[in-house]
Amino acid sequence: MRPRRSVSIRDSGNSKLEPLKPTITSETVRDDFNDPVAVIHYARAAHQLGLWESEQILIERFFPDRGMRLLEAGCGAGRVTLGLWQLGFRRVVAFDFAEELLDQARSLAAERGAAAIAFHCADARNFATSGAIAGPFDGALFMFNGLMQIPGRKNRRAALRELHRSCRPDAPLLFTAHDRDTSAAEWEHWRLEKERWSAGKQDPRLGEFGDRYFADPNGRTFMHLPDRAEVLEDLAATGWRHDYDELRRRLARESQAVREFSDECRFWLVRRG
Repeated sequence: MRPRRSVSIRDSGNSKLEPLKPTITSETVRDDFNDPVAVIHYARAAHQLGLWESEQILIERFFPDRGMRLLEAGCGAGRVTLGLWQLGFRRVVAFDFAEELLDQARSLAAERGAAAIAFHCADARNFATSGAIAGPFDGALFMFNGLMQIPGRKNRRAALRELHRSCRPDAPLLFTAHDRDTSAAEWEHWRLEKERWSAGKQDPRLGEFGDRYFADPNGRTFMHLPDRAEVLEDLAATGWRHDYDELRRRLARESQAVREFSDECRFWLVRRG
């Protein structure tokens, strides 16, 4: 995600992105991820980037046992999934709800000798209760801000509850999010955005303060940017215990390619209560 360099779809002037839907839904997000432009973008990252240095640091810190049975939610084209495999994790189950991205992930896994990875098409909000994926898991990951690409706070909480149902007690969950407190530029943006919401002049497609929907050359992206209090409230409400969080820049100096792929984000490590 690159929100500071993006443009609003409403103002982009790109006729190919019209007509705009009046409300951003999970179906909107799925369609955006299945768009060929987005598929190429994420498949390229899976092939070329692999794990970020910061991701590897935290995976090795909080998932020390290579024999752990891991669940990766929102695996996309398999960038993190294959990174886990290359680190020696052989009991990995991954899922996404975008079929086109899953096709890319399966292809990459076969190419790299990791066909044993179990990939599923499933929705993060109901994968456990629907029986699509069976736990229990020793740990879980929801990387590259995937949790925050679920529209609606109740839906994000539903995903957290599903992950909770699927994990053993005290199992770690590692996820990332952009937040509204990372820089002066973000503070100013959200100050003005709050004024728009107070006046009823916000983008009518968005359901909650903190939502953004934008387009760039790599496709269209919905993203919810929470503040710290919101994340902690959601974790407490869904049975997760906060253990650790840190901004990416304080963990590692990522390569230029990684920084072009994603702006600053915050890592959260929580444990199943």
